[in-house]
Amino acid sequence: MSINSNVNEISLEGMVVHRAECRPVVNDNYMKLKKLQIERSTKPQRLSQQLEKAVTNIFKPVANHDFNVEYEKKKKLEGKMVRAERQVVLDMVFSAFEKHQYYNIKDLVDITRQPVTYLKEIMREIGTYNSKGAHKSTWELKPEYRHYQSAEEEEMETT
Repeated sequence: MSINSNVNEISLEGMVVHRAECRPVVNDNYMKLKKLQIERSTKPQRLSQQLEKAVTNIFKPVANHDFNVEYEKKKKLEGKMVRAERQVVLDMVFSAFEKHQYYNIKDLVDITRQPVTYLKEIMREIGTYNSKGAHKSTWELKPEYRHYQSAEEEEMETT
């Protein structure tokens, strides 16, 4: 048998060979200990207090936070998205697709500064939407609008 004692813990390790019943000696010390245990268990865990004066160092609710104000200012400066001429939008989209092959709609909206519905309408005509695969949720140009060649087409031309 071994005895381990930590800061406030005592534990025993070993095998039980004989059963024994232990009863504490009922004296004043034992009764004080039990009284303290009962008082601790019946004491509520949270207490409410009445404050004499208001606490002033706590954060107060704010109607409009700084980041909301900044966002509203930015939105006002940029103005409302207005549909540009179709050819102008097409030029912006084609120039964007010269840099990358795939774009999601959010990036195209940022590049062209056009409303989403208008941009989707244009993209349905000149592009294909990838709903599966590695380029999921992105748009790419239809083959007839592409200025770049795929690897397979390049190999065919060189042979």
